[in-house]
Amino acid sequence: MGITQITAGMYASQQPLNLERCPVVGLIKTTSAQKLITDSAAGATAFSCGVKTKNGVVGMSHDLTPCTTILEEAESKGLATGIVTTSTVVHATPASFVAHQPSRNNMEEIAGEILNTEIDLLIGGGKKYFDRRSDDERNLIAEMEANGYIVQDYFNHEFDRIVTPPFDNFVFFTADRDPLPASQGRSYLPTAASMAPEFLKAHTQKGFFLMIEGGQIDWGGHANDADYIISEMKDFDKAIGQVLDFAEQDGETLVIITADHETGGFAINPGSTSEKMVTAFTSDYHTAVMVPVFAFGPGAHLFNGIRDNTQIFHLMRKALGFLPLQPQH
Repeated sequence: MGITQITAGMYASQQPLNLERCPVVGLIKTTSAQKLITDSAAGATAFSCGVKTKNGVVGMSHDLTPCTTILEEAESKGLATGIVTTSTVVHATPASFVAHQPSRNNMEEIAGEILNTEIDLLIGGGKKYFDRRSDDERNLIAEMEANGYIVQDYFNHEFDRIVTPPFDNFVFFTADRDPLPASQGRSYLPTAASMAPEFLKAHTQKGFFLMIEGGQIDWGGHANDADYIISEMKDFDKAIGQVLDFAEQDGETLVIITADHETGGFAINPGSTSEKMVTAFTSDYHTAVMVPVFAFGPGAHLFNGIRDNTQIFHLMRKALGFLPLQPQH
């Protein structure tokens, strides 16, 4: 069985059309260990580890004890694993699945920890944190290649034209730092969302875990820029459609669509039409609003109702058939 978790950096209240294809809808509470309003690091760690932690912490509990992530556990059990993001691969949400750091800002340390996971597929920005580091002289790209990875980047290859290796692990850097917004020509997310499940399924018969993030939806919320949010949501919706198409044909893949948190208090106000919306914001930061979780495929029924964000982790493990864990601190 495979699990694809599709995560938005925030949730916009205008629902894309592909979400209507999901038969199960629930709500999750997004609070962190010490704050009513979470950040992405704590929100994603709730998904990846099933624990509450402090804002800014990735892959560790509130007392800074490292926690085994669902991606690491899946890898240890022989499943194929992957991450696709429109942010850098060392940004808070992807980092929470592959690293254990007291600060999300330790981006070079996070890049180094990625080499410990044996992740099969990695797509996103942040190349500079791997090959032009300020903290040490390591070239992590050379190290990955020495470990059998095929590593490509936007300098030399158009993502839409790449041919993925049939058996090797694969990394593609889409930018040196942050990828461009979709409105400025970034187009790889739907293509990657179509390729990634097929790539991972071909790597093993034991199943796969894949996290796909539409990370720049959040950035539009922070900027109080409705056009930015909407263009990123449209791009994210195309990615959702690609994954749901795969899941419908595969019949063994559970798709979960949710968000770390909401950003901006984004509202669609009276006077809005399908052609033009009247929008407003209450903040340039996150809010404590509950966010939806949509599910499709085997085990989708587990995700209905109102739940804490940490339950996403435990329900994913249950859907994968992993044995229950002892309580973590």
